[in-house]
Amino acid sequence: MSHLPGARAIEAPDSRYAWLRLLAALAIATIGGIGLWSAVVILPTIELEFGVGRGGASLPYTATMIGFAAGGVMMGRLADRRGIMVPLLLGTCLLGTGFVAASFAQSYWQFIIAQALLIGMLGSSATFGPLVADVSLWFQRKRGIAIAIVASGNYLAGAIWPPLLQQAITSFGWRHAYAGIGIVCVVTMLPLVLLLRRRPHIEPAPALSADTPASALPSTTPPFLQGLLLFAGIACCVAMSMPQVHMIAYCGDLGYGAARGAEMLSIMLFMGVVSRLVSGLIADRIGGLGTLILGSTLQCLALIFYLPFDGLTSLYIVSALFGLSQGGIVPSYALIVRDYFPARQAGMRVSMVLMATVVGMALGGWLSGAIYDLTGSYDAAFLNGIAWNLANMAVALWLLLRRAQMQRVLA
Repeated sequence: MSHLPGARAIEAPDSRYAWLRLLAALAIATIGGIGLWSAVVILPTIELEFGVGRGGASLPYTATMIGFAAGGVMMGRLADRRGIMVPLLLGTCLLGTGFVAASFAQSYWQFIIAQALLIGMLGSSATFGPLVADVSLWFQRKRGIAIAIVASGNYLAGAIWPPLLQQAITSFGWRHAYAGIGIVCVVTMLPLVLLLRRRPHIEPAPALSADTPASALPSTTPPFLQGLLLFAGIACCVAMSMPQVHMIAYCGDLGYGAARGAEMLSIMLFMGVVSRLVSGLIADRIGGLGTLILGSTLQCLALIFYLPFDGLTSLYIVSALFGLSQGGIVPSYALIVRDYFPARQAGMRVSMVLMATVVGMALGGWLSGAIYDLTGSYDAAFLNGIAWNLANMAVALWLLLRRAQMQRVLA
């Protein structure tokens, strides 16, 4: 840390403060992640409250995801200009406001607006992509595991919040539960956000060398590279969404019951947390691109295993393997962006790619259901997921070949 007279204190990368900051960021991501899961938990309640069908009751979730994706890019750009504390303060206040506003909704569309605009777009969105990008600026040697830890926040939110929210709805009613969550988010998140008020010291970009990423070549323009990463993010998560979104329904079709499917989904998400942490350690050794290729290949194999193995025990095992394979894929994009683009653009560009993965989840969940409606079976939906997974692998392998070509040119 710098102690020059009159100079602003500058924390070194991977410092003790960086790790303390990481813990605060993980807590913020876990608390703020309630915005993604609340619409899932409350779905049956909304169906009864506003007299809509199952599809209508699912619309608040879809609208929240779309808002979350759009808001992440906007909040990421704001973080690049003003630092992470500004979007987090804004997001915290509007997240709390959104839950309270939703609790007073007198119509179906008022509830959707509160979910999509306040909770998704202007609230929870600040606690994922922009937060991951900010953490990446505070680490160099341990950047992989640091990103993996903070990116686990939304998985931890999925493990912690749903049973708490369901219990609150049962005990106090959904309106009181929503209002209570809004208050809890503001009271707990604001002190944590204030811990992140320091801004990182960003070093100037290094000169070209054999280790410089392929984006430094004139033939690989930033817009083209960003577009490739956006497509890769969508493709991997269209594939990822098939088991995550439809496992409960799939188990029901096989005669095992929804409870078994819920157990498999829980195992899958828990293994996803393990996968993210392990992949972070791996990424610190082989880089983000290598981790993406590894995770995408393993995810493809796990999807293939779903086709021949549909016994109860087999599905538990394959679901655990799927969770172990896919958890590290999404954080690897943040590492790739940090390798290929200037640090000053990290907030916007990391958020864009991570929000593309959210779009992929939303698209894949709907697409798998539509394919099931057309074919009457999930086999074609699994094949569709495998095809999107192969497209993701193709993009990653192309980037790897471009980097190898560049290293030969610069050697």
